[in-house]
Amino acid sequence: MNIILLGPPGAGKGTQAARLEKERGMVQLSTGDMLRAAVKAGTPVGLKVKAVMEAGELVSDAIVSALIGERLDGDAANGAIFDGYPRTQAQAEALDVLLRERNRSLDHVIELEVDEAALVDRVTGRFTCAQCGTGYHDRYKLPVVSGVCDVCGSAEFKRRPDDNAETVRTRMSEYRAKTAPILPFYEALGIVQRIDGMAAMDKVSGEIASILDRD
Repeated sequence: MNIILLGPPGAGKGTQAARLEKERGMVQLSTGDMLRAAVKAGTPVGLKVKAVMEAGELVSDAIVSALIGERLDGDAANGAIFDGYPRTQAQAEALDVLLRERNRSLDHVIELEVDEAALVDRVTGRFTCAQCGTGYHDRYKLPVVSGVCDVCGSAEFKRRPDDNAETVRTRMSEYRAKTAPILPFYEALGIVQRIDGMAAMDKVSGEIASILDRD
């Protein structure tokens, strides 16, 4: 099973991808994470990426494709969740080639739809325990004892500096600009499904599961 999970930052892609990894043995392939990992590991592709970055240039589609190919042949053999790739029709076509070369195909493109105002509320109110990383929210999930983490008892909490309304709206605009080129390509193939990303996490997980289990 190979899918693309779409949605702006804060839509819950990371949570849903983690559940799919745990429950189905799929692997989330985030191009940004892969590029950083390849550079750190010093792989042949990673050395190319490092040289490109040090020269202040953009990493080419060919290099990204090579990285994805490596992962498809390795730990993503049981299924992949593509996150942040493809972003253009050319990349979508390249991904199609990568999968076909391995007798695989893209099964679903699942978009987590969100309401911008609700997303701003969701993101700007979130904070985490600085000790164990447990997530909280100003309106929806406060610690049982004020100022004390439910899990580890720490009194230290932190917020991401970019979790503000202006940044969220900018991310929404960027997301729409980046997904606009590829959605028509996949809609023509009849594999795009949309679900309510603002629903409860378990409900979103259930809807994703129902889509995947149709095959």
